[in-house]
Amino acid sequence: MVLKAFFPTCCVSADSGLLVGRWVPEQSSAVVLAVLHFPFIPIQVKQLLAQVRQASQVGVAVLGTWCHCRQEPEESLGRFLESLGAVFPHEPWLRLCRERGGTFWSCEATRRQAPTAPGAPGEDQVMLIFYDQRQVLLSQLHLPTVLPDRQAGATTASTGVLAAVFDTVARSEVLFRSDRFDEGPVRLSHWQSEGVEASILAELARRASGPICLLLASLLSLVSAVSACRVFKLWPLSFLGSKLSTCEQLRHRLEHLTLIFSTRKAENPAQLTRKANTVASVLLDVALGLMLLSWLHGRSRIGHLADALVPVADHVAEELQHLLQWLMGAPAGLKMNRALDQVLGRFFLYHIHLWISYIHLMSPFVEHILWHVGLSACLGLTVALSLLSDIIALLTFHIYCFYVYGARLYCLKIHGLSSLWRLFRGKKWNVLRQRVDSCSYDLDQLFIGTLLFTILLFLLPTTALYYLVFTLLRLLVVAVQGLIHLLVDLINSLPLYSLGLRLCRPYRLAAGVKFRVLQHEAGRPLRLLMQINPLPYSRVVHTYRLPSCGCHPKHSWGALCRKLFLGELIYPWRQRGDKQD
Repeated sequence: MVLKAFFPTCCVSADSGLLVGRWVPEQSSAVVLAVLHFPFIPIQVKQLLAQVRQASQVGVAVLGTWCHCRQEPEESLGRFLESLGAVFPHEPWLRLCRERGGTFWSCEATRRQAPTAPGAPGEDQVMLIFYDQRQVLLSQLHLPTVLPDRQAGATTASTGVLAAVFDTVARSEVLFRSDRFDEGPVRLSHWQSEGVEASILAELARRASGPICLLLASLLSLVSAVSACRVFKLWPLSFLGSKLSTCEQLRHRLEHLTLIFSTRKAENPAQLTRKANTVASVLLDVALGLMLLSWLHGRSRIGHLADALVPVADHVAEELQHLLQWLMGAPAGLKMNRALDQVLGRFFLYHIHLWISYIHLMSPFVEHILWHVGLSACLGLTVALSLLSDIIALLTFHIYCFYVYGARLYCLKIHGLSSLWRLFRGKKWNVLRQRVDSCSYDLDQLFIGTLLFTILLFLLPTTALYYLVFTLLRLLVVAVQGLIHLLVDLINSLPLYSLGLRLCRPYRLAAGVKFRVLQHEAGRPLRLLMQINPLPYSRVVHTYRLPSCGCHPKHSWGALCRKLFLGELIYPWRQRGDKQD
Protein backbone atom coordinates (compact mmCIF):
# COMPACT_ATOMS: atom_id res chain seq x y z
CA MET A 1 0.00 0.00 0.00
CA VAL A 2 1.35 3.43 -0.96
CA LEU A 3 0.85 6.26 1.50
CA LYS A 4 1.12 9.87 0.51
CA ALA A 5 2.77 12.16 3.06
CA PHE A 6 2.44 15.92 2.42
CA PHE A 7 5.31 17.71 4.14
CA PRO A 8 5.67 21.54 4.31
CA THR A 9 8.83 22.96 2.79
CA CYS A 10 9.19 25.42 5.68
CA CYS A 11 9.92 22.49 8.03
CA VAL A 12 12.71 20.97 5.97
CA SER A 13 15.40 22.67 8.10
CA ALA A 14 13.52 22.33 11.39
CA ASP A 15 15.03 20.56 14.39
CA SER A 16 14.00 17.04 15.30
CA GLY A 17 10.62 16.51 16.88
CA LEU A 18 7.13 15.13 16.34
CA LEU A 19 4.99 15.42 13.20
CA VAL A 20 1.67 17.14 13.89
CA GLY A 21 -1.00 16.90 11.22
CA ARG A 22 -4.10 15.12 9.98
CA TRP A 23 -4.53 11.60 8.71
CA VAL A 24 -7.03 11.17 5.83
CA PRO A 25 -7.92 7.47 5.73
CA GLU A 26 -10.15 7.73 2.65
CA GLN A 27 -7.21 8.92 0.56
CA SER A 28 -4.44 7.10 2.49
CA SER A 29 -2.75 10.45 2.97
CA ALA A 30 -1.06 12.25 5.84
CA VAL A 31 -0.99 16.06 5.85
CA VAL A 32 1.83 17.34 8.09
CA LEU A 33 1.04 20.80 9.48
CA ALA A 34 3.89 21.48 11.93
CA VAL A 35 6.86 19.97 13.75
CA LEU A 36 6.71 19.85 17.54
CA HIS A 37 10.12 20.39 19.13
CA PHE A 38 11.71 19.26 22.37
CA PRO A 39 11.39 19.74 25.25
CA PHE A 40 7.68 19.34 25.92
CA ILE A 41 5.28 17.75 28.37
CA PRO A 42 2.98 15.17 26.72
CA ILE A 43 -0.13 16.27 28.63
CA GLN A 44 0.36 19.87 27.46
CA VAL A 45 0.76 18.68 23.87
CA LYS A 46 -2.48 16.71 24.11
CA GLN A 47 -4.27 19.74 25.55
CA LEU A 48 -3.00 21.93 22.69
CA LEU A 49 -4.16 19.41 20.08
CA ALA A 50 -7.56 19.15 21.75
CA GLN A 51 -7.94 22.94 21.61
CA VAL A 52 -6.97 22.98 17.93
CA ARG A 53 -9.44 20.17 17.16
CA GLN A 54 -12.23 22.01 18.94
CA ALA A 55 -11.52 25.32 17.19
CA SER A 56 -10.87 24.04 13.66
CA GLN A 57 -12.99 20.85 13.58
CA VAL A 58 -9.97 19.05 12.11
CA GLY A 59 -8.69 15.77 13.51
CA VAL A 60 -5.18 17.02 14.33
CA ALA A 61 -2.95 14.42 15.95
CA VAL A 62 0.69 13.35 16.29
CA LEU A 63 1.41 11.36 13.12
CA GLY A 64 4.99 10.31 13.78
CA THR A 65 8.52 11.52 14.30
CA TRP A 66 10.84 13.86 12.42
CA CYS A 67 14.60 13.41 12.68
CA HIS A 68 17.00 16.00 11.30
CA CYS A 69 20.47 14.61 11.80
CA ARG A 70 22.89 17.47 12.43
CA GLN A 71 25.00 16.81 15.51
CA GLU A 72 22.93 14.33 17.51
CA PRO A 73 23.94 10.67 17.42
CA GLU A 74 21.46 9.00 15.13
CA GLU A 75 21.04 5.72 17.09
CA SER A 76 20.24 7.28 20.48
CA LEU A 77 17.90 9.83 18.91
CA GLY A 78 16.16 7.11 16.92
CA ARG A 79 15.54 4.99 20.02
CA PHE A 80 14.16 8.01 21.86
CA LEU A 81 11.82 8.89 19.02
CA GLU A 82 10.57 5.31 18.74
CA SER A 83 9.63 5.36 22.44
CA LEU A 84 7.33 8.33 21.81
CA GLY A 85 5.05 6.11 19.74
CA ALA A 86 3.71 4.60 22.96
CA VAL A 87 2.85 8.06 24.34
CA PHE A 88 1.10 9.27 21.16
CA PRO A 89 -0.36 6.13 19.55
CA HIS A 90 -1.35 6.49 15.90
CA GLU A 91 -1.84 4.09 13.01
CA PRO A 92 0.19 4.22 10.83
CA TRP A 93 3.22 5.75 12.55
CA LEU A 94 5.40 7.85 10.24
CA ARG A 95 9.14 8.13 10.62
CA LEU A 96 10.78 10.83 8.50
CA CYS A 97 14.49 11.40 8.66
CA ARG A 98 16.79 13.77 6.83
CA GLU A 99 20.37 12.55 6.89
CA ARG A 100 23.54 14.63 7.08
CA GLY A 101 24.08 16.73 3.98
CA GLY A 102 20.38 17.04 3.23
CA THR A 103 20.48 14.96 0.03
CA PHE A 104 19.22 11.65 1.40
CA TRP A 105 15.86 11.10 3.03
CA SER A 106 14.29 8.09 4.65
CA CYS A 107 10.57 7.71 5.14
CA GLU A 108 8.79 4.77 6.72
CA ALA A 109 5.24 4.01 7.84
CA THR A 110 4.82 1.20 10.36
CA ARG A 111 1.73 -0.37 11.87
CA ARG A 112 1.68 -1.83 15.37
CA GLN A 113 -1.13 -4.22 14.58
CA ALA A 114 -0.20 -7.49 12.94
CA PRO A 115 -1.03 -7.71 9.23
CA THR A 116 -4.32 -9.46 8.56
CA ALA A 117 -3.28 -11.21 5.37
CA PRO A 118 -0.47 -13.80 5.52
CA GLY A 119 2.69 -12.53 3.96
CA ALA A 120 1.53 -8.90 4.05
CA PRO A 121 4.34 -6.47 4.85
CA GLY A 122 4.34 -4.66 8.18
CA GLU A 123 5.56 -1.41 6.56
CA ASP A 124 3.88 0.64 3.86
CA GLN A 125 5.60 2.42 1.02
CA VAL A 126 5.58 6.19 1.46
CA MET A 127 5.51 8.86 -1.23
CA LEU A 128 6.86 12.13 0.15
CA ILE A 129 5.26 15.26 -1.34
CA PHE A 130 6.54 18.72 -0.40
CA TYR A 131 4.17 21.71 -0.49
CA ASP A 132 4.42 25.43 0.27
CA GLN A 133 2.30 25.84 3.38
CA ARG A 134 1.79 29.58 3.06
CA GLN A 135 0.63 29.37 -0.54
CA VAL A 136 -1.73 26.48 0.19
CA LEU A 137 -3.17 28.32 3.20
CA LEU A 138 -3.82 31.55 1.31
CA SER A 139 -5.02 29.98 -1.94
CA GLN A 140 -8.54 29.07 -2.97
CA LEU A 141 -8.83 25.81 -4.89
CA HIS A 142 -11.17 25.88 -7.91
CA LEU A 143 -11.66 22.31 -9.03
CA PRO A 144 -13.19 21.52 -12.46
CA THR A 145 -16.89 20.76 -12.26
CA VAL A 146 -17.10 18.73 -15.49
CA LEU A 147 -14.77 15.75 -15.79
CA PRO A 148 -14.15 13.61 -18.89
CA ASP A 149 -15.68 10.13 -18.75
CA ARG A 150 -12.43 8.34 -19.52
CA GLN A 151 -10.56 9.86 -16.59
CA ALA A 152 -13.46 10.30 -14.18
CA GLY A 153 -12.26 7.73 -11.63
CA ALA A 154 -8.61 8.79 -11.46
CA THR A 155 -9.44 12.48 -11.60
CA THR A 156 -12.01 12.16 -8.83
CA ALA A 157 -9.49 10.40 -6.57
CA SER A 158 -6.77 13.00 -7.16
CA THR A 159 -9.31 15.79 -6.72
CA GLY A 160 -10.32 14.35 -3.35
CA VAL A 161 -6.68 14.30 -2.19
CA LEU A 162 -6.12 17.92 -3.23
CA ALA A 163 -9.36 19.06 -1.62
CA ALA A 164 -8.39 17.29 1.62
CA VAL A 165 -4.95 18.92 1.68
CA PHE A 166 -6.20 22.45 0.96
CA ASP A 167 -9.12 22.09 3.38
CA THR A 168 -6.90 20.77 6.17
CA VAL A 169 -4.37 23.59 5.89
CA ALA A 170 -7.07 26.27 5.59
CA ARG A 171 -9.06 25.10 8.61
CA SER A 172 -5.95 24.63 10.77
CA GLU A 173 -5.08 28.32 10.78
CA VAL A 174 -5.53 28.43 14.55
CA LEU A 175 -2.47 26.19 14.87
CA PHE A 176 -0.27 28.78 13.14
CA ARG A 177 -1.09 31.66 15.47
CA SER A 178 1.59 30.70 17.97
CA ASP A 179 5.10 31.83 17.10
CA ARG A 180 8.53 31.91 18.69
CA PHE A 181 7.77 35.11 20.60
CA ASP A 182 5.00 33.37 22.57
CA GLU A 183 6.16 31.81 25.82
CA GLY A 184 3.84 28.83 25.49
CA PRO A 185 4.25 25.27 26.73
CA VAL A 186 5.24 23.95 23.30
CA ARG A 187 7.35 25.17 20.39
CA LEU A 188 6.22 24.52 16.83
CA SER A 189 7.77 24.98 13.40
CA HIS A 190 5.46 26.08 10.60
CA TRP A 191 5.20 28.88 8.04
CA GLN A 192 4.73 31.54 10.73
CA SER A 193 7.43 30.31 13.07
CA GLU A 194 9.44 33.52 12.60
CA GLY A 195 6.60 35.59 14.09
CA VAL A 196 3.43 37.24 12.86
CA GLU A 197 3.89 40.54 11.06
CA ALA A 198 2.18 43.43 12.82
CA SER A 199 1.58 47.10 12.10
CA ILE A 200 0.36 49.86 14.38
CA LEU A 201 -1.45 51.58 11.51
CA ALA A 202 -3.15 48.36 10.48
CA GLU A 203 -4.25 47.69 14.05
CA LEU A 204 -5.61 51.23 14.44
CA ALA A 205 -7.47 50.94 11.14
CA ARG A 206 -8.93 47.60 12.19
CA ARG A 207 -10.16 48.98 15.50
CA ALA A 208 -11.60 52.13 13.92
CA SER A 209 -13.31 50.31 11.06
CA GLY A 210 -15.98 48.85 13.34
CA PRO A 211 -17.57 52.12 14.54
CA ILE A 212 -17.16 53.77 11.13
CA CYS A 213 -18.87 50.87 9.34
CA LEU A 214 -21.66 50.89 11.93
CA LEU A 215 -22.25 54.63 11.42
CA LEU A 216 -22.21 54.39 7.63
CA ALA A 217 -24.46 51.32 7.69
CA SER A 218 -26.98 53.28 9.77
CA LEU A 219 -26.90 56.17 7.27
CA LEU A 220 -27.37 53.78 4.35
CA SER A 221 -30.29 52.13 6.14
CA LEU A 222 -31.85 55.57 6.56
CA VAL A 223 -31.39 56.30 2.83
CA SER A 224 -32.93 52.94 1.93
CA ALA A 225 -35.89 53.64 4.20
CA VAL A 226 -36.44 57.05 2.60
CA SER A 227 -36.23 55.58 -0.92
CA ALA A 228 -38.80 52.92 0.06
CA CYS A 229 -41.28 55.59 1.17
CA ARG A 230 -44.78 55.49 -0.29
CA VAL A 231 -44.31 58.86 -1.97
CA PHE A 232 -41.79 57.34 -4.39
CA LYS A 233 -44.21 54.52 -5.24
CA LEU A 234 -46.85 56.82 -6.71
CA TRP A 235 -47.36 56.62 -10.48
CA PRO A 236 -45.16 59.38 -11.92
CA LEU A 237 -42.21 58.78 -9.61
CA SER A 238 -42.41 54.98 -9.80
CA PHE A 239 -42.61 55.12 -13.60
CA LEU A 240 -39.59 57.41 -13.87
CA GLY A 241 -37.65 55.35 -11.34
CA SER A 242 -38.20 52.17 -13.37
CA LYS A 243 -37.31 53.75 -16.74
CA LEU A 244 -34.36 56.01 -15.94
CA SER A 245 -30.94 54.35 -15.99
CA THR A 246 -29.66 56.80 -13.37
CA CYS A 247 -32.16 55.58 -10.77
CA GLU A 248 -31.26 51.96 -11.51
CA GLN A 249 -27.55 52.69 -11.13
CA LEU A 250 -28.07 54.59 -7.87
CA ARG A 251 -30.02 51.66 -6.45
CA HIS A 252 -27.27 49.31 -7.57
CA ARG A 253 -24.57 51.45 -5.94
CA LEU A 254 -26.64 51.65 -2.75
CA GLU A 255 -26.65 47.84 -2.60
CA HIS A 256 -22.88 47.82 -3.10
CA LEU A 257 -22.29 50.34 -0.31
CA THR A 258 -24.62 48.41 2.01
CA LEU A 259 -22.56 45.27 1.35
CA ILE A 260 -19.24 47.08 1.87
CA PHE A 261 -20.16 48.74 5.19
CA SER A 262 -22.06 45.78 6.56
CA THR A 263 -20.95 44.78 10.06
CA ARG A 264 -21.56 41.08 9.35
CA LYS A 265 -18.40 39.04 9.05
CA ALA A 266 -17.81 37.08 5.87
CA GLU A 267 -18.65 33.42 6.44
CA ASN A 268 -16.37 31.97 3.76
CA PRO A 269 -13.59 33.12 1.40
CA ALA A 270 -16.06 33.49 -1.48
CA GLN A 271 -18.04 36.17 0.38
CA LEU A 272 -14.83 37.92 1.39
CA THR A 273 -13.61 37.94 -2.21
CA ARG A 274 -16.95 39.29 -3.40
CA LYS A 275 -16.79 42.13 -0.87
CA ALA A 276 -13.21 42.92 -1.92
CA ASN A 277 -14.23 42.95 -5.60
CA THR A 278 -17.11 45.28 -4.74
CA VAL A 279 -14.77 47.65 -2.89
CA ALA A 280 -12.35 47.67 -5.83
CA SER A 281 -15.20 48.30 -8.29
CA VAL A 282 -16.56 51.23 -6.27
CA LEU A 283 -13.10 52.76 -5.82
CA LEU A 284 -12.34 52.50 -9.53
CA ASP A 285 -15.75 53.97 -10.38
CA VAL A 286 -15.25 56.95 -8.04
CA ALA A 287 -11.67 57.52 -9.24
CA LEU A 288 -12.76 57.58 -12.89
CA GLY A 289 -15.65 59.88 -11.96
CA LEU A 290 -13.33 62.33 -10.22
CA MET A 291 -11.01 62.32 -13.24
CA LEU A 292 -13.97 63.11 -15.49
CA LEU A 293 -15.10 65.84 -13.10
CA SER A 294 -11.66 67.49 -13.09
CA TRP A 295 -11.52 67.30 -16.88
CA LEU A 296 -14.97 68.87 -17.35
CA HIS A 297 -14.38 71.74 -14.93
CA GLY A 298 -10.95 72.52 -16.31
CA ARG A 299 -10.51 75.22 -19.02
CA SER A 300 -14.30 75.90 -19.07
CA ARG A 301 -15.04 72.77 -21.10
CA ILE A 302 -18.64 72.72 -19.83
CA GLY A 303 -19.27 76.12 -21.42
CA HIS A 304 -17.83 74.92 -24.73
CA LEU A 305 -20.05 71.82 -24.62
CA ALA A 306 -23.12 73.94 -23.87
CA ASP A 307 -22.34 76.26 -26.76
CA ALA A 308 -21.92 73.33 -29.15
CA LEU A 309 -24.98 71.34 -27.99
CA VAL A 310 -27.72 73.63 -29.35
CA PRO A 311 -26.18 73.95 -32.87
CA VAL A 312 -25.79 70.18 -33.00
CA ALA A 313 -29.47 69.72 -32.06
CA ASP A 314 -30.47 72.23 -34.76
CA HIS A 315 -28.33 70.41 -37.31
CA VAL A 316 -29.98 67.08 -36.44
CA ALA A 317 -33.43 68.66 -36.78
CA GLU A 318 -32.50 70.13 -40.18
CA GLU A 319 -31.26 66.75 -41.39
CA LEU A 320 -34.53 65.17 -40.28
CA GLN A 321 -36.45 67.83 -42.20
CA HIS A 322 -34.44 67.08 -45.34
CA LEU A 323 -35.08 63.37 -44.83
CA LEU A 324 -38.83 63.90 -44.51
CA GLN A 325 -38.90 66.12 -47.59
CA TRP A 326 -37.06 63.39 -49.46
CA LEU A 327 -39.64 60.83 -48.31
CA MET A 328 -42.51 63.10 -49.33
CA GLY A 329 -41.24 63.13 -52.92
CA ALA A 330 -40.19 60.00 -54.82
CA PRO A 331 -37.54 58.34 -52.60
CA ALA A 332 -35.18 56.19 -54.68
CA GLY A 333 -37.65 56.42 -57.58
CA LEU A 334 -40.40 54.56 -55.67
CA LYS A 335 -44.03 55.34 -56.41
CA MET A 336 -45.81 56.16 -53.14
CA ASN A 337 -49.41 56.96 -52.28
CA ARG A 338 -49.22 60.72 -52.51
CA ALA A 339 -52.12 61.52 -50.14
CA LEU A 340 -50.85 59.29 -47.33
CA ASP A 341 -47.28 60.38 -47.99
CA GLN A 342 -48.19 64.06 -47.61
CA VAL A 343 -50.20 63.44 -44.44
CA LEU A 344 -47.41 61.50 -42.75
CA GLY A 345 -44.72 63.93 -43.88
CA ARG A 346 -46.52 67.04 -42.62
CA PHE A 347 -47.38 65.26 -39.38
CA PHE A 348 -43.74 64.49 -38.67
CA LEU A 349 -42.57 67.96 -39.81
CA TYR A 350 -44.91 69.54 -37.29
CA HIS A 351 -43.28 67.47 -34.53
CA ILE A 352 -39.85 68.62 -35.64
CA HIS A 353 -40.92 72.26 -35.42
CA LEU A 354 -42.19 71.61 -31.90
CA TRP A 355 -38.88 69.99 -31.01
CA ILE A 356 -36.84 72.93 -32.35
CA SER A 357 -38.94 75.35 -30.30
CA TYR A 358 -38.37 73.19 -27.22
CA ILE A 359 -34.60 73.15 -27.77
CA HIS A 360 -34.39 76.93 -28.13
CA LEU A 361 -36.58 77.36 -25.06
CA MET A 362 -34.14 75.24 -23.01
CA SER A 363 -30.95 76.73 -24.46
CA PRO A 364 -30.40 79.31 -21.63
CA PHE A 365 -30.41 76.49 -19.05
CA VAL A 366 -28.18 74.03 -20.91
CA GLU A 367 -24.95 75.16 -19.25
CA HIS A 368 -26.45 74.87 -15.74
CA ILE A 369 -27.81 71.42 -16.56
CA LEU A 370 -24.41 70.26 -17.84
CA TRP A 371 -22.71 71.69 -14.76
CA HIS A 372 -24.92 69.62 -12.45
CA VAL A 373 -24.48 66.57 -14.69
CA GLY A 374 -20.70 66.96 -14.41
CA LEU A 375 -21.00 67.35 -10.67
CA SER A 376 -22.77 63.97 -10.48
CA ALA A 377 -19.51 62.36 -11.63
CA CYS A 378 -18.26 62.56 -8.04
CA LEU A 379 -20.68 59.68 -7.33
CA GLY A 380 -18.87 57.59 -9.91
CA LEU A 381 -18.32 57.33 -13.63
CA THR A 382 -21.22 54.85 -13.94
CA VAL A 383 -23.67 57.42 -12.53
CA ALA A 384 -22.44 60.03 -15.03
CA LEU A 385 -22.72 57.54 -17.90
CA SER A 386 -26.22 56.52 -16.83
CA LEU A 387 -27.19 60.18 -16.69
CA LEU A 388 -25.69 60.65 -20.15
CA SER A 389 -27.83 57.78 -21.43
CA ASP A 390 -30.96 59.40 -20.00
CA ILE A 391 -30.00 62.76 -21.56
CA ILE A 392 -29.57 61.07 -24.95
CA ALA A 393 -33.01 59.50 -24.51
CA LEU A 394 -34.50 62.94 -23.78
CA LEU A 395 -32.67 64.67 -26.66
CA THR A 396 -33.83 62.00 -29.12
CA PHE A 397 -37.38 61.82 -27.79
CA HIS A 398 -38.74 63.12 -31.11
CA ILE A 399 -37.03 60.23 -32.93
CA TYR A 400 -38.62 57.85 -30.47
CA CYS A 401 -42.04 59.44 -31.12
CA PHE A 402 -41.55 59.06 -34.89
CA TYR A 403 -40.60 55.43 -34.41
CA VAL A 404 -43.62 54.74 -32.19
CA TYR A 405 -46.02 56.37 -34.66
CA GLY A 406 -44.59 54.48 -37.60
CA ALA A 407 -44.42 51.19 -35.70
CA ARG A 408 -48.02 51.43 -34.48
CA LEU A 409 -49.33 52.28 -37.93
CA TYR A 410 -47.28 49.52 -39.55
CA CYS A 411 -48.29 47.00 -36.87
CA LEU A 412 -51.97 47.91 -37.35
CA LYS A 413 -51.73 47.28 -41.08
CA ILE A 414 -49.83 44.02 -40.66
CA HIS A 415 -52.41 42.65 -38.23
CA GLY A 416 -55.24 43.92 -40.42
CA LEU A 417 -53.78 42.24 -43.50
CA SER A 418 -53.24 38.95 -41.65
CA SER A 419 -56.84 38.98 -40.36
CA LEU A 420 -58.30 39.86 -43.77
CA TRP A 421 -56.10 37.21 -45.38
CA ARG A 422 -57.69 34.60 -43.12
CA LEU A 423 -61.12 35.96 -44.06
CA PHE A 424 -60.20 35.68 -47.75
CA ARG A 425 -59.32 31.99 -47.18
CA GLY A 426 -62.48 31.25 -45.14
CA LYS A 427 -60.78 31.07 -41.73
CA LYS A 428 -60.76 33.05 -38.51
CA TRP A 429 -58.77 33.33 -35.29
CA ASN A 430 -60.39 31.53 -32.33
CA VAL A 431 -59.60 33.72 -29.32
CA LEU A 432 -60.75 31.18 -26.72
CA ARG A 433 -58.74 28.24 -28.05
CA GLN A 434 -55.87 30.34 -29.46
CA ARG A 435 -55.93 28.71 -32.88
CA VAL A 436 -57.15 29.24 -36.46
CA ASP A 437 -60.51 27.60 -37.26
CA SER A 438 -62.59 27.37 -40.41
CA CYS A 439 -65.50 29.79 -40.79
CA SER A 440 -68.18 30.48 -43.42
CA TYR A 441 -68.71 34.10 -44.52
CA ASP A 442 -71.55 35.57 -46.58
CA LEU A 443 -71.06 37.53 -49.80
CA ASP A 444 -71.15 41.01 -48.21
CA GLN A 445 -68.48 40.09 -45.66
CA LEU A 446 -66.22 38.67 -48.35
CA PHE A 447 -66.71 41.78 -50.54
CA ILE A 448 -65.94 44.27 -47.76
CA GLY A 449 -63.02 42.17 -46.55
CA THR A 450 -61.53 41.94 -50.04
CA LEU A 451 -61.94 45.67 -50.53
CA LEU A 452 -60.23 46.51 -47.22
CA PHE A 453 -57.48 44.00 -47.92
CA THR A 454 -56.76 45.68 -51.26
CA ILE A 455 -56.68 49.16 -49.73
CA LEU A 456 -54.34 48.14 -46.89
CA LEU A 457 -52.09 46.21 -49.27
CA PHE A 458 -51.57 49.22 -51.57
CA LEU A 459 -51.03 51.61 -48.63
CA LEU A 460 -48.52 49.25 -46.97
CA PRO A 461 -45.39 50.32 -49.00
CA THR A 462 -45.73 53.98 -47.96
CA THR A 463 -46.19 53.08 -44.29
CA ALA A 464 -43.42 50.46 -44.43
CA LEU A 465 -40.95 53.00 -45.87
CA TYR A 466 -41.56 55.50 -43.07
CA TYR A 467 -41.40 52.68 -40.52
CA LEU A 468 -38.10 51.42 -41.99
CA VAL A 469 -36.43 54.84 -41.93
CA PHE A 470 -37.46 55.72 -38.37
CA THR A 471 -36.66 52.20 -37.15
CA LEU A 472 -33.09 52.58 -38.44
CA LEU A 473 -32.79 55.92 -36.65
CA ARG A 474 -34.16 54.38 -33.47
CA LEU A 475 -31.76 51.44 -33.72
CA LEU A 476 -28.88 53.90 -34.04
CA VAL A 477 -29.91 55.62 -30.80
CA VAL A 478 -30.42 52.25 -29.08
CA ALA A 479 -26.93 51.13 -30.22
CA VAL A 480 -25.33 54.24 -28.67
CA GLN A 481 -27.23 53.70 -25.42
CA GLY A 482 -26.33 50.01 -25.53
CA LEU A 483 -22.62 50.85 -25.70
CA ILE A 484 -22.99 53.15 -22.70
CA HIS A 485 -24.86 50.46 -20.73
CA LEU A 486 -22.21 47.91 -21.73
CA LEU A 487 -19.49 50.16 -20.30
CA VAL A 488 -21.51 50.68 -17.12
CA ASP A 489 -22.03 46.93 -16.70
CA LEU A 490 -18.32 46.34 -17.33
CA ILE A 491 -17.34 48.69 -14.50
CA ASN A 492 -20.02 47.24 -12.21
CA SER A 493 -19.22 43.58 -12.79
CA LEU A 494 -15.45 43.49 -13.42
CA PRO A 495 -13.72 41.57 -10.56
CA LEU A 496 -10.72 43.86 -10.20
CA TYR A 497 -9.51 42.43 -6.89
CA SER A 498 -9.53 38.87 -8.25
CA LEU A 499 -7.73 39.96 -11.40
CA GLY A 500 -5.15 41.77 -9.26
CA LEU A 501 -4.62 38.60 -7.22
CA ARG A 502 -4.22 36.59 -10.41
CA LEU A 503 -1.64 39.07 -11.69
CA CYS A 504 0.40 39.67 -8.51
CA ARG A 505 -0.28 36.52 -6.44
CA PRO A 506 -1.17 33.74 -8.90
CA TYR A 507 -1.16 31.05 -6.21
CA ARG A 508 -4.09 32.72 -4.42
CA LEU A 509 -6.46 31.45 -7.14
CA ALA A 510 -5.57 27.81 -7.77
CA ALA A 511 -7.01 25.78 -10.63
CA GLY A 512 -5.06 22.69 -9.61
CA VAL A 513 -1.55 21.49 -8.92
CA LYS A 514 1.38 19.99 -10.75
CA PHE A 515 4.12 17.76 -9.39
CA ARG A 516 7.85 17.93 -10.09
CA VAL A 517 10.05 14.93 -9.33
CA LEU A 518 12.85 15.74 -6.88
CA GLN A 519 14.27 12.27 -6.29
CA HIS A 520 13.46 8.92 -7.80
CA GLU A 521 16.03 6.28 -6.86
CA ALA A 522 15.80 2.62 -6.05
CA GLY A 523 15.55 1.99 -2.33
CA ARG A 524 14.67 5.61 -1.62
CA PRO A 525 11.22 7.14 -1.17
CA LEU A 526 9.83 9.02 -4.16
CA ARG A 527 10.03 12.75 -3.45
CA LEU A 528 7.78 15.19 -5.31
CA LEU A 529 7.27 18.96 -5.15
CA MET A 530 3.66 20.16 -5.39
CA GLN A 531 3.27 23.45 -7.27
CA ILE A 532 0.05 25.42 -7.73
CA ASN A 533 -1.39 26.02 -11.19
CA PRO A 534 -3.02 29.48 -11.32
CA LEU A 535 -6.56 29.97 -12.54
CA PRO A 536 -6.86 31.26 -16.15
CA TYR A 537 -7.95 34.88 -16.53
CA SER A 538 -11.12 33.94 -18.40
CA ARG A 539 -12.18 31.62 -15.60
CA VAL A 540 -11.34 34.26 -12.99
CA VAL A 541 -13.72 36.70 -14.70
CA HIS A 542 -16.40 34.03 -15.11
CA THR A 543 -16.14 32.85 -11.49
CA TYR A 544 -15.85 36.16 -9.65
CA ARG A 545 -17.88 38.45 -11.92
CA LEU A 546 -20.14 40.72 -9.89
CA PRO A 547 -23.88 40.88 -10.66
CA SER A 548 -24.80 43.92 -12.75
CA CYS A 549 -27.85 46.10 -12.38
CA GLY A 550 -29.49 44.63 -15.50
CA CYS A 551 -31.50 47.70 -16.45
CA HIS A 552 -32.91 46.20 -19.61
CA PRO A 553 -33.97 42.62 -20.38
CA LYS A 554 -32.10 40.73 -23.06
CA HIS A 555 -33.74 39.18 -26.13
CA SER A 556 -32.34 36.87 -28.74
CA TRP A 557 -31.63 37.97 -32.28
CA GLY A 558 -34.54 35.87 -33.51
CA ALA A 559 -36.98 37.60 -31.16
CA LEU A 560 -35.56 41.01 -32.17
CA CYS A 561 -36.03 40.31 -35.89
CA ARG A 562 -39.54 39.05 -35.24
CA LYS A 563 -40.41 42.25 -33.37
CA LEU A 564 -39.02 44.39 -36.17
CA PHE A 565 -40.95 42.49 -38.83
CA LEU A 566 -44.26 42.64 -36.95
CA GLY A 567 -43.86 46.27 -35.91
CA GLU A 568 -43.63 45.68 -32.15
CA LEU A 569 -41.71 48.15 -30.01
CA ILE A 570 -38.14 47.12 -29.33
CA TYR A 571 -37.31 49.77 -26.74
CA PRO A 572 -38.53 50.08 -24.07
CA TRP A 573 -38.99 46.31 -24.22
CA ARG A 574 -42.66 45.56 -24.01
CA GLN A 575 -44.27 42.15 -23.95
CA ARG A 576 -47.78 41.48 -25.10
CA GLY A 577 -48.30 39.25 -22.08
CA ASP A 578 -47.63 42.14 -19.70
CA LYS A 579 -51.06 43.61 -20.35
CA GLN A 580 -53.80 42.58 -17.95
CA ASP A 581 -57.53 42.76 -18.51
